[in-house]
Amino acid sequence: MLTIIAAVAKNNALGKNNDLIWSLPNDLKRFKKVTLGHHIIMGRKTFESLGRPLPNRTTIIISRNVNYSVEGCIVVNSLENAIIAAREDDNPYILGGGEIYKQALEYADALDLTLVHHSFEEADTYFPEIDFTKWEESYREDFKADEKHKYDYSFVSYKKSELF
Repeated sequence: MLTIIAAVAKNNALGKNNDLIWSLPNDLKRFKKVTLGHHIIMGRKTFESLGRPLPNRTTIIISRNVNYSVEGCIVVNSLENAIIAAREDDNPYILGGGEIYKQALEYADALDLTLVHHSFEEADTYFPEIDFTKWEESYREDFKADEKHKYDYSFVSYKKSELF
C-alpha cells in the first residue's frame, strides 16, 4: 500500500516558501504517529524545508541532481525509483511537495489528508485536483478551531475505489 499524506486547505493550498501557512499541532502529532517506522518519500525541496531526516523513519529524497546526497537518507532520481527503494515497507508515505503529489496520485492506494477548512490566497504550492469518483472515504474526524488551532479541520482517509 502506498499512501499520500498531506495537509490541504480548501483551495488546495499546501504552503508558501517551502513552509506551512498554518499551525495545527494536532495535525503534526498525527503525522508523527502515522509515519513512525515507515519509509517517507519526498522531493528535495520538501526535505530541505524539514532541514533533517525525521527520526525513526527511512527518508527517501527524490532529486534530479545526481550529485545530491544526504547522510542517513536514500536519494533517487524518480518517484518510481523511490517506490522501489521503499518496497520492504508495507505502507510507505508520500510527503510531497506539489509536483511529487501530482505524480503519486496515479500510484497511490490511499490518501491520508488533513483538510484545513480555510482558503489561503498567499500560497505558492498546491495539492493537485483529486477526482473523488476514484476514491472512497474510509475515515473522517472533524475538529473545530480552538486556542491552539486557528482553523476548523478534519482528518480524512480515502482508499482508491475498487473500480480503478
